[in-house]
Amino acid sequence: MTSAQPVRRVLLAAPRGYCAGVDRAVIAVEKALEQYGSPIYVRHEIVHNKYVVQTLEKKGAIFVEETAEVPEGSIVMFSAHGVAPTVHAEAAERKLATIDATCPLVTKVHKEAVRFAQEDYDILLIGHEGHEEVIGTSGEAPDHITLVDGPDDVANVEVRNPDKVVWLSQTTLSVDETMETVDALKTKFPGLVSPPSDDICYATQNRQTAVKQMGAEADLVIVVGSKNSSNSVRLVEVALGAGARDAHLVDFAEEIDEAWLEGVSTVGVTSGASVPEVLVEGVLEWLTQRGFEDVEIVKAAEESIVFSLPKELRRDLRAEADGLAGR
Repeated sequence: MTSAQPVRRVLLAAPRGYCAGVDRAVIAVEKALEQYGSPIYVRHEIVHNKYVVQTLEKKGAIFVEETAEVPEGSIVMFSAHGVAPTVHAEAAERKLATIDATCPLVTKVHKEAVRFAQEDYDILLIGHEGHEEVIGTSGEAPDHITLVDGPDDVANVEVRNPDKVVWLSQTTLSVDETMETVDALKTKFPGLVSPPSDDICYATQNRQTAVKQMGAEADLVIVVGSKNSSNSVRLVEVALGAGARDAHLVDFAEEIDEAWLEGVSTVGVTSGASVPEVLVEGVLEWLTQRGFEDVEIVKAAEESIVFSLPKELRRDLRAEADGLAGR
């Protein structure tokens, strides 16, 4: 007698993929191209996903690293990660018509930074050095903000008045690691004030919760997302922390290594908040072809939040750009 083949199954996280802020930003680029034609310049990647950026480039979007690369009198869009006030000033100097696609949840953190700076607090911003969102938030109150890059960084933090210090955070971090950093900061600064509402994005939290639920059961977790996507990278870490034997980040199904499936009967699949569902479907098809046909949904939350498009899309930006450039 031959032993029965082990059941091969997929645990599919819900929610996964696009959050409301990413959906808004991507649609904003598409709408701008429809309304005004190409080129529409976008400062930095609109969201951190290789496929999304390549797709929008084919439609006529031009991605640049700096505002100085945008020709005077053009339309430029700011990415979902937000920008510092100095970037808005640079755009005005270059006579650019602007569309601000900053995620409203990031804007909320910016406003918190401004308010606490006005009240003369030292602001401890928990986040990853060099991340676009951190650069944008820091730029709102550079004289008041100190970056804290994880719990190991707490020992280096100094403030003017330990009784007047508040923490804020990058929206795409691991909830657990952030709270570990907060706990370490509270030990050092017992008077530390918390923000009035949670800074970590609801979508980031929901995706991490779903991965935690599947992690203990999964031999392997595949996270669909790009390597420069902070929230996607965090999902890999959360999966391993939740008990998954192995976890990997891939942009596309063809990046999956068949060797990862050795001895695996349960594969968890999820995607970062900037990932379109078509890429997840590609991974599921790849797994189906290798015997993983049974798909079970692991549901952590319902998401119904929708953000309205940037108000600038309701104006005639081509005429505005021409007027700024004196054409």
